[in-house]
Amino acid sequence: MNLRARFLAVAVGWSVLVAVVLVAAPLMLRDRLPDPLATHWGLSGGPDRSTPFAAFLLFQVVVWVVMAGVVVVSALVGSRSIRRRSGRMGLGALLGGGGLFLLGIEALTLAVNLDAPVWWRAGPLGWGALIAVLGLVAGGWLGAIAARPGPDEVPEASAGVRRLSLGADQRAVWVSSVSNVPLVALGGSLLAAGAGCAVFALLGGESTLWSMAGTLIFVGLVGMVFSSVRVQVTEEGIVLFYGPLRLPRWRVPIRRVERAWSEERFPSGVGGWGIRGLPGATTVMLRGGECLVLGYVSGGRLAISIDDAENGAALINTLVARESTGPGAR
Repeated sequence: MNLRARFLAVAVGWSVLVAVVLVAAPLMLRDRLPDPLATHWGLSGGPDRSTPFAAFLLFQVVVWVVMAGVVVVSALVGSRSIRRRSGRMGLGALLGGGGLFLLGIEALTLAVNLDAPVWWRAGPLGWGALIAVLGLVAGGWLGAIAARPGPDEVPEASAGVRRLSLGADQRAVWVSSVSNVPLVALGGSLLAAGAGCAVFALLGGESTLWSMAGTLIFVGLVGMVFSSVRVQVTEEGIVLFYGPLRLPRWRVPIRRVERAWSEERFPSGVGGWGIRGLPGATTVMLRGGECLVLGYVSGGRLAISIDDAENGAALINTLVARESTGPGAR
């Protein structure tokens, strides 16, 4: 069985399993559930909106069919997404994380509605809401791990290693940066909303506003920090600076790099925007298009969506060659 056939077999099997559970679990508990079901909770912790049982079940199944269908169709028609390890891991993360997220949402909804006489008497969500979030994170990680085995296609652009013509006593520095304007705006909006919730809480609002304020501020800060990246290449190595304050920093020593090249990548091929993948197969995706790709000596890769990536790769290859022929050559 070739790589695509193995991926499709696992993807279809997982898709069918999740679909069966999404349908079977509510039907098995049908007699112990109100109709309609409580499906939304307000700031007070109590349910404030309902959905008919059939509509809730149909919505869950349709969302999963669309999500799984995207992965299966991508595997069928996008041969590159399967040949590339990063593409497989992105599709695996979407399938694993999406499946466990929907199962977590359904399990939580059924649990709080179980044996309730009417939907407005359903229980509060409480800390159980973390089940869906944990399912999303754990499922995405496990899905990416499961999809990682197999060969990784080396782009044709990397076959010829381009270098700069530098003398033995010459030094060069390459710097480039990129930012995602919508992500900057979203992070700023969330920060502003979190600050507003904190102000209302200070003025005597509901205590739940504090938790909402903390969540919004945290997510907003994360969005602001990872909405821009600056890459600097020197003899000491490659350094990635995140956010407007250039913090945190990610340093890659030259001795860890085997070669570098420029390659086009897009969010659809790596699982979305932001920092995608796992250690050894990571992409910093802030905009689609030209990316600087580092091939590690260990076999892993790091890709950064950045402008002027070709010249950055050429300088890195020059520094790698110096490192390999210098006094401390590996």
